[in-house]
Amino acid sequence: MSDQTPTSASDQIIDARRREMAIEHLLFGTIRFVAQRHPDLLDDLDGSLDHLWDKAHGEEKDDEAVRDIARRFLGSLRAER
Repeated sequence: MSDQTPTSASDQIIDARRREMAIEHLLFGTIRFVAQRHPDLLDDLDGSLDHLWDKAHGEEKDDEAVRDIARRFLGSLRAER
């Protein structure tokens, strides 16, 4: 991992986007690996989505949009089975 700290706001946004992409890739791979061995995992995760919320405040807050992203994520994992 780079020792450089992003200096500008745009560098921070780029760095955050890259971290998000890396984490999503690793998490997706991990869930895929575990779900192959424990098929009920995806159903359990799907059942937990009612407890998922958007941490934003004000007009940006959209709990259902966050849940929709999670549903699409799970849907793509199911499609791989």
